[in-house]
Amino acid sequence: MDFPIEFAHRMALLLGDEYDAFTAAYDAPLRRGLRVNTQKIATDEFWRLFPLPLEPSPFAADSFYLDAPHKAGSDPLHHAGAYYMQEPSAASAVAVLAPQAGEWILDLCAAPGGKSTQIATALGDSGLLWSNEYVGSRARILAQNLERWGARQAVVSNADSNLLCEELAEAFDGVLVDAPCSGEGMFRKEPQALTEWSMDNIRLCAKRQAEILHNASLAVRPGGRLVYSTCTFAPEENEGAVAAFLECHEDFYLEPIRVNWGCAGFSAAQVAPFCPVSPTMDTTGCRRILPQHGGEGHFIALLRRKGDAPRRCLPPYPLSSKDIHRQEAAALYSECFTDVPQGSFATVGEQVRLLPPDMPACRGIHMLAAGIPVATLCKNRLEPCHGAFLAALPNACQQLLDFSPDEKGLLDFLRGQEIPCGAKKSWTAVAVGSLPVGFGKAVNGRLKNRYPKGLRLL
Repeated sequence: MDFPIEFAHRMALLLGDEYDAFTAAYDAPLRRGLRVNTQKIATDEFWRLFPLPLEPSPFAADSFYLDAPHKAGSDPLHHAGAYYMQEPSAASAVAVLAPQAGEWILDLCAAPGGKSTQIATALGDSGLLWSNEYVGSRARILAQNLERWGARQAVVSNADSNLLCEELAEAFDGVLVDAPCSGEGMFRKEPQALTEWSMDNIRLCAKRQAEILHNASLAVRPGGRLVYSTCTFAPEENEGAVAAFLECHEDFYLEPIRVNWGCAGFSAAQVAPFCPVSPTMDTTGCRRILPQHGGEGHFIALLRRKGDAPRRCLPPYPLSSKDIHRQEAAALYSECFTDVPQGSFATVGEQVRLLPPDMPACRGIHMLAAGIPVATLCKNRLEPCHGAFLAALPNACQQLLDFSPDEKGLLDFLRGQEIPCGAKKSWTAVAVGSLPVGFGKAVNGRLKNRYPKGLRLL
C-alpha cells in the first residue's frame, strides 16, 4: 500500500522494529468479519444456517472472520438481524467495557451501530442502552440497525454530547466513546481515509475528542467506567488524548486492560515525539491492535471513576392518562405474540411504542426511538409494526411461517410479493430458520405482504 510520506515517517518513528511487520500486514488481503446476534440464535445454529466458512476472532465472543465474498444485503439471515457485519477488531472496545445484565450503558458516538448492537446483546432484556449520534442522517441509520437487531431496551437520540451528558449526569454504569478520529485503521476498508489523511485532521480530531471525553465523563456514576476507543494509530488521538484527560480529571484513573490480544499501549517516551505526555504517566495499560495482530487497527483505554455510588435516579418518562391507544396496542400485541410485554405502551407521533420498563424522561433531548415500535396509527385502527416482529423470539409469535434461507417463498416475501400460506386469518410472522424477518396478513390462504418497501430485495 502506498502510504502518504509523512504518515509512513510517523509510523516508522512510532513503531521502530515493528514497522516492517506493520507494512507487511498490508500485503495480505483485508479480513472482513461478522458478529452473531446470540440473543436471537445460538452460534452453532447460525453456523448451520450460514453458507460460508467462519473463523473465530480473538477480540470478542461471537465475533468471526469472514474471508469469502458476501453481500449481506441480499441475505435473509441479515434481514432477520441474525448478524452484524463488523471488522473483527472493532468488537474489542465493547469486550473491554464488558456490559452486564441490568446495567445502564451510554454509547455516546454510536452510529452506525456495530458497538451498540453488541452492547444490546450483552444487556439482554434488562437494563438500558442509550445510543446517541450527533449527525442526524447517521442517527437514523443507527436506529434502523438497532431495530433490525431486535433491541428492546434501547433509546436512540440525536443530540450534542454536552447537552446529553449534563442532562444524564452520573446516570450510567458504563459509557463508551468510540470517538470520531482520523481513521488510519480504515485505510484498506475505506480508501477515502487514505486520500484524506493529513496532520491538520489529526489535530482537529484530537481537539474534538478532548471535548467529547470531558462531556462523557459527566455521565459516569462514581465507580463506573468510561471506555475510550479509536480506529487510528496517531498518538495524539490515543495515549495523548487519555493522558490529557487524566491530567484534567483527577476523579478518574486508568485501569489496565488485561487481555491476550493486541499489544500494550505505548509509553510516554514512545509517544513523546508526537505529543507531550508526563513521564510519570503510565499509558501502557491501554491496548492497541495493529494490522499484524489480526485487525485493521484499534486503540482502547479503560478509565474508572473514583468512588462508589449507585447511578443517579432520573425521573420516569411521563405517560399520559389521556393516551387512548395504549389498551388497543396491548390487545394488538396479544393478537400477534404470546409473551407478556415488558414496559409501557405509549403513543409517540404516529406510532405506539413499547418503552423500556425504566425509560427516563429527558428534557430538551431529540429522541428518535425508544423501545420497540408496536403499532402504526392508520385512520381509525392500529396495524402492527415491522420492528415488533424483529424483536420477537420465534416461540413468542402466535402464527409463524418458517423457511430455510434459500426457499423461494421466503425470497418472494422479501421482494414484497404475496405468498401462499395455510394460516388462519390473522397477522402472521415470516421467519428464516425460525427467526422472524417480517410479517403479513393471512387472508384466504394468501399472505398480504407488509415487508417495508425500503428494505425489499430488488
